[in-house]
Amino acid sequence: MDSGTGTARVVVVGSLNVDQVVRVRRHPTPGETVLGNDLDLIPGGKGANQALAAARLGARVALVGAVGVDASGELALSLLEGAGVDLSNVRRVDQPTGIAVITVSDDGENTIVVVPGANAVVDEEVVRSAADVISRAAVVVLQGEIPAAGIAATAALAAHRLVLNLAPVIPVDAAVIRRADPLVVNEHEASLLLAQLEPDSEIPASHPELVQRLRQCGPASVVLTRGAQGALCSTDGGGVATVPAAPVDRVVDSSGAGDAFVGALSARLAAGDSLSEAVRFAVRVGAFSVQRHGTQPSFPTLDDELP
Repeated sequence: MDSGTGTARVVVVGSLNVDQVVRVRRHPTPGETVLGNDLDLIPGGKGANQALAAARLGARVALVGAVGVDASGELALSLLEGAGVDLSNVRRVDQPTGIAVITVSDDGENTIVVVPGANAVVDEEVVRSAADVISRAAVVVLQGEIPAAGIAATAALAAHRLVLNLAPVIPVDAAVIRRADPLVVNEHEASLLLAQLEPDSEIPASHPELVQRLRQCGPASVVLTRGAQGALCSTDGGGVATVPAAPVDRVVDSSGAGDAFVGALSARLAAGDSLSEAVRFAVRVGAFSVQRHGTQPSFPTLDDELP
């Protein structure tokens, strides 16, 4: 917590899950059965992941969300507690903690299916109960794993910078998109979101054009993550800047990279970096995470050397 103001500089409103991670040689085709190598239970959820990533990189972070009154809830909170994340606005509710079923293949690619569980209660009422901490934050971070009503309420309460990582892409009010600074999406999410915002328009194949078209929909800035190709971000002059990928010796598990990126981006924006500076740092953090197994366990601290 900020000893001067009593508030967190970064507030993440989002999901907490337990990741059930199965490692496979390759992903099955529809109707096919493959054998898994092992099964790990790991703390996860996009909200929790991004909060932890920011906290490990030195940000003062608070998390707003919900877990069940079950063993999975305790596991979901374990690494967050150790990193000093303020969990006073995480509710314990009479629903099972959210679950993500993740398969990771030998080439590091992943598939993810999320069962929301307790995350489904993070609605307008839950968000408004944390109005004070949200409104005082320098950076508020949102994703798509809580109800749209909770997302809209958070966007309305955010008094300063709102980082909107609309993953997964769910229908949200256009006013939420316009509040984003930046809107953060990967190439697949960018196409889905643009189709949602402009249902009768053609979706461009060019990534820079995707960024420009999304920017025209109202957000103050847009960041497009591209995995091994780095990232793109919109500029004040209306152009698109390219941030190259950091070098990676071997991709082990890409499942936490996007959240590591958003957490790092939010931490640096809260510290006063420009968007382009924050994106360059976040790309390096994402590259660090893909070289390690798991989501939260793969996130670096300030003591780690980034690529």
